[in-house]
Amino acid sequence: MGTVVDDAASAEFHAFFERHYAELSRITHLLTGEADAADDLAADALLALWHRWDRVRTADHPVAYARGVVANLARTRIRSAVRERRRISLFWSQGEERTENPDIAGVVDVQEALRRLPFRKRACVVLRHAFDLSEKDTALALGVSVGTVKSQTSKGMAELQRMLGAEDEPQMVHAAMARGGRTGGADR
Repeated sequence: MGTVVDDAASAEFHAFFERHYAELSRITHLLTGEADAADDLAADALLALWHRWDRVRTADHPVAYARGVVANLARTRIRSAVRERRRISLFWSQGEERTENPDIAGVVDVQEALRRLPFRKRACVVLRHAFDLSEKDTALALGVSVGTVKSQTSKGMAELQRMLGAEDEPQMVHAAMARGGRTGGADR
């Protein structure tokens, strides 16, 4: 008797996984800047969703919930990396290695600029411009108000424009993130 419900839930989750895994992996890659970790974090998020699947499947917006889980895991990973870098810097002197006139593709420039944005601004910019989510869907995914999404996206884009010196930065950022989010193993 219980296996019919379990089989139905399993089939629903499998379909959800197949539809949304690649997107969740791309979001993670853009938020963390780590192509290698994107698949792992997306898988961790989906595992967490599976453990709560009875609640997730009845939610109004299960995909928004999944995006929120991915954003939280990415935030945790970034914080851990920052703490680790601080620990390492206590033991090793880090000299600045800068090159004059670097020959770097626009995608790499945008990804580097994204990494320098605070997490909430980065998440808003990525979800709005790389994934073309509406302000409402972005707000749902991040658990914030639509007003917060509007202000954080606007401020994030202004900071990116300043960092990149781009006049047409929304189109440049959108195109670069669309290409950059599909590198690595995220589109399997």
